[in-house]
Amino acid sequence: MKTLKKNLTWFSLFIFLLGGHNFSQAQNHVITITGVLKDAKTGDKISYATISVPNTSIGTVSNSEGEFILKVNPSLKAEYFQVSHLSYATTQFNISEVDGTEKIFYLDIQPVTLKELAIPADPRSVVEMALAGIRQNYSEKAAMMTGFYRESIRQRRDYLSISEAVVDIYKAPYTNRQDDQVKIFKGRKGSNVKKADTVMVQLQGGPNVTMLLDIVKNTDLSIALDNLDNYQFEFGSVATIDNKLHWVINFSPNVIKEDPLYFGKLYINQDNMAITRAEFSLDLNDTDKAASVFVQKKPFGLVFMPTSTSYLVTYKEQNGKYYLNYVRVDLKFKCDWKRRLFKNNYYVMSELAITDRVEENVTKFSNQEVFKQNMVFEEKVQNFADADFWGDNNIIEPETAIENAIKKISRNRK
Repeated sequence: MKTLKKNLTWFSLFIFLLGGHNFSQAQNHVITITGVLKDAKTGDKISYATISVPNTSIGTVSNSEGEFILKVNPSLKAEYFQVSHLSYATTQFNISEVDGTEKIFYLDIQPVTLKELAIPADPRSVVEMALAGIRQNYSEKAAMMTGFYRESIRQRRDYLSISEAVVDIYKAPYTNRQDDQVKIFKGRKGSNVKKADTVMVQLQGGPNVTMLLDIVKNTDLSIALDNLDNYQFEFGSVATIDNKLHWVINFSPNVIKEDPLYFGKLYINQDNMAITRAEFSLDLNDTDKAASVFVQKKPFGLVFMPTSTSYLVTYKEQNGKYYLNYVRVDLKFKCDWKRRLFKNNYYVMSELAITDRVEENVTKFSNQEVFKQNMVFEEKVQNFADADFWGDNNIIEPETAIENAIKKISRNRK
């Protein structure tokens, strides 16, 4: 069994100091929709919702504070955009009424209307049917995707680095073992290291890590669904996604392996048995085993301990097939020097939103173009800087904390 230990989410910890850089953003002529998503009844902000233009592959994702920016080329002549999220009714909004204005968009909870449906004998059989239906439910064609990738590293409340890029993705068919490929198209970064810092954290693999977390394509490389004996499964509550009922299947480790397994939930469409969403976290009961998943290199005498992990993977349906839509990774850990008065908590976040996709004239990248798994995104991204590029592209709206960090980095740089 291959797991994250050899393929995903490696960190290199070492003594390193960086200078600061400033983010800038140009605005060009596109239809720009800016807003905040909220629950119509409670007023709570709705995070990680999918915002898209019907009958196109254009889209983005709201941030953790419910904020989003959607940019639509006028040549599409689109009249509406739509918003979908777990357990909310998919809702359409008129583009002409909101272009250029910031607005609050309210979503209503989707009532769960249970229909007569033969309940499977056991939850494992539901997962088995979902895996058996991959060829039917997911694309058998290679696709060229555009994505927006961001990663940030924080020490306590201070951001040490923020890097982001528009990336091109060669998405191999779900029905073969070809690897996906990623290359950076345009990127930018900001870095700020306090004078007191003695440890710098770097995330290795960048957007390649998020692509490997496509659990439908990489059943063996992600959470080890290639062998269902690894887990025990239980029925959870019923949920609605895109106005469709879903089984919620909870899973937890059933065996002890050399590498740790996961706790989580699979959301499986009751109509076609497609996995449309997965939420999971690493088993941290054995901290030494869990730590070995992440750390590739660290200074002698430094104790690394993961304290929480959270993974989210979502898929979006178009024309009867499902495609990777959004991946987010949140990791918290602490570092402690043995026999020294030094202890720090770190928070690492990375996310990838697919913002466009085509399936015509798709070719793989050359080896020289590909962003490789052993590369550090923060070190490479500045080679692709272009301040005039960003205005027309869909990105994930920065959270307030990230915006403030960027401003702070800018002041320090000046």
